[in-house]
Amino acid sequence: MKVVILAGGFGTRLSEETTIKPKPMVKIGEKPILWHIMKIYSHFGFNEFIILLGYKGYFIKEYFVNYNLHMSDITIDIATGAIETHNNFSEPWKITLLDTGWDTMTGARIKQVERFTKEEDFFLTYGDGVANVDIEATLKFHESHGKLLTMTSAQPDGRFGALEIDEDLRITRFQEKPKGDGSFVNAGFFVCKKGIFDYIGEGSDVVFEKEPLTNLAAAGEIFTYKHEGFWMPMDTLREKNLLQAHWDSGKAPWKTWD
Repeated sequence: MKVVILAGGFGTRLSEETTIKPKPMVKIGEKPILWHIMKIYSHFGFNEFIILLGYKGYFIKEYFVNYNLHMSDITIDIATGAIETHNNFSEPWKITLLDTGWDTMTGARIKQVERFTKEEDFFLTYGDGVANVDIEATLKFHESHGKLLTMTSAQPDGRFGALEIDEDLRITRFQEKPKGDGSFVNAGFFVCKKGIFDYIGEGSDVVFEKEPLTNLAAAGEIFTYKHEGFWMPMDTLREKNLLQAHWDSGKAPWKTWD
């Protein structure tokens, strides 16, 4: 199965980083968040990727074209231009980098994948969020219900600490990072059948999260796999710094690989 990753948005809410690079190339530790997402899938044995490029997509192309150089020690013969690599730590990945347009919306980007997926089911995710989601269990759940789309869902942490206050206005309990209001949200790790393309209209302005998902839900074609573990999107500098703190601690929850 192929893993399709949306990596073409402008990332305007993380403009401190994205004025010079696409959001999927913002680093957590020494690696782009895109690399972390790919490692999550690779841990479960899924190593074939289609990355949907848009804004500043050439940064992503250059990163993977030169990946072996990034990950290896090298000897360069200046006279001949020959390059010899040593201690190569590259991944067993096959990557298709697909330019889908700078101003193209998510649905229109996904529509362009149709010719690459044949009759296979495929994974789909965003290029800016990580989780310790069990990809294998998600796939088994998808196969069990037989519908067109499985969407993982999660309960995000609340942005502020929660207070429990008694009738005398005494604070009796403080919870630093409570879950939100109990609602589950789209966590962005999908499993799709090819039939979803029938729900995505033509044109560059089709937003996957609007009409296509609304119509799929109305047709009873979406089931959700509830993910109770860690999940965090990287929409803002605050969230980027929180992910960095997790990584620096040596206990990043999404690091399920060795």
